[in-house]
Amino acid sequence: MEEKNLLKEIKSLKNILREKETQLADIRRKKEILQNNGLNNEEISRYSRQILLPEIGVKGQALLKNASILIVGAGGLGCPAALYLASAGVGHIGIIDYDEIEISNLHRQVLFSFSDVGLPKVESVKTVLNRHNSNVKVTPYKIQITSENALEIIENYNVILDATDNVATRYLLNDACVISKKPLISGSALKFEGQLTVYNYNGPCYRCIFPKPPPPESVTNCSDGGIIGPVVGVIGVLQAQEAIKIILNLPGVISGRLLLYDGTETTFRNVRLRQKNPNCNYCSETAEKCELIDYEEFCGAKAVDKNPNLKVLKKNERITVEEYREISSSKSHILIDVRSAEEFEICRLEKSINIPINVIDKEKSLNIIQNEIDKTDSNTLGVFILCRRGNDSQKAVKILQNKLPDCKLKIKDIIGGLHAWTTEIDQRFPIY
Repeated sequence: MEEKNLLKEIKSLKNILREKETQLADIRRKKEILQNNGLNNEEISRYSRQILLPEIGVKGQALLKNASILIVGAGGLGCPAALYLASAGVGHIGIIDYDEIEISNLHRQVLFSFSDVGLPKVESVKTVLNRHNSNVKVTPYKIQITSENALEIIENYNVILDATDNVATRYLLNDACVISKKPLISGSALKFEGQLTVYNYNGPCYRCIFPKPPPPESVTNCSDGGIIGPVVGVIGVLQAQEAIKIILNLPGVISGRLLLYDGTETTFRNVRLRQKNPNCNYCSETAEKCELIDYEEFCGAKAVDKNPNLKVLKKNERITVEEYREISSSKSHILIDVRSAEEFEICRLEKSINIPINVIDKEKSLNIIQNEIDKTDSNTLGVFILCRRGNDSQKAVKILQNKLPDCKLKIKDIIGGLHAWTTEIDQRFPIY
């Protein structure tokens, strides 16, 4: 009996000893963290190469750990920016995107793989970042940022990254950041070129430089104009770098300057922007109380990256793909495809003539079109303009109406372009 009681007492003492050891280990960890400005040993090891930099050090790394950065757009710019910010140890990363992953994203949106196609972008970003660095808190927002939700979201973050691809969202983010007094790191890329600047950080805001939006038909995004992946990689990584500099309060932030990157020549150029506008309706000292507005109405374009869905023609200047199918099967007409030569090589409709929109106003192109018109007879129904999605075709109709005012045939565009043709008429036709 005494032996049994002794064993119980020994067991109890062991449990007490284990508890004391655990408490002692916790005390040591807390002391260790306090000594390292809030960093534990694992974080010291992980970030040691950048902690060695005198511009960062342990205190700077602690600033990054306690920082919060919001990335708007989980595409070609947002993916590399998010990866490098998570790698650098930024404590909280928010990511906003309403879209799902498509196969056409994979050549430049480097956080995604083929198995992710169809999944929400923000959820995939969260998974990859947490797998890469479990110390980082990632908050996904599978929504479209709007005037109704922007301020509520932005107030939770120190720095905002604009990684979107449309003008309406650029104005929205600028105005929300001015109201919230947050710096906005703006990146953009198209074809082989990229741009980068920082707004609302000891310098002008976006409205100081662009008080009025451009005509919607003059804006091209990478979905229509094309993009090579490394260019968005370069600009996205530079956005992350500017965010780190702002968090650490380092000099040289690209505010009041615009970085121009040319991937074909591999050159970087800095352009001095106009100074802060003392009469800016949003960021000046004399500005009245600012409010977020309807930015799609303000810009005359949708706040989406994928398809601008322009509407610059009247209803009687357009036909549907169903109407064109009837025409193409039985009636004489002229079909002009205004896509690039590279796109025309991918796929084309029968009897179409390729005259890219960027040269359609040139004398040689106009002569080709006029010669085709001159060869027609009284039974020819008209000139029909086709493009990929029904946006460039509308622009082309406007150009030809101005350049060929005496045209004897009606000039119309085909609504929805080849995308609509594939969806409504022939699903075997490729979509790209």
